Amino acid sequence: MAHSRLNVAKIGESLAVAHLKARGYKILAQNYRAVRGEIDIVAQDGECIVFVEVKTRRSLKFGVPQAAVTTQKQRQISKVALVYLQAQNLLNAPCRFDVIAIHLSAKFELLKIDQIQGAFEFQDGSGF
Repeated sequence: MAHSRLNVAKIGESLAVAHLKARGYKILAQNYRAVRGEIDIVAQDGECIVFVEVKTRRSLKFGVPQAAVTTQKQRQISKVALVYLQAQNLLNAPCRFDVIAIHLSAKFELLKIDQIQGAFEFQDGSGF
């Protein structure tokens, strides 16, 4: 079962990268890891640095994929984004947080892809 979830996640991230590239985004990093977690995709949209969380589902039994980006997950992504911006000397660059929600069929075929631009604001981590 964990193997199947990993495959779904990898397929989703590949589809998300293709989606972003087709829209002119430059991919800066994939699976960027820091002490507090990971960001699925870091991309550039014009001058804006975009931190992308990809959520992929083969069923809507547990709700739409984007609903899995909880406040706690937003805080985690925000902390990792700050580490990335500091490491790349980009603290003054405009940035945003997007979510790409992907719905696959039971046979792993793409049914729907939604990009929610500016899905959430930077979370300061209080209560993390």
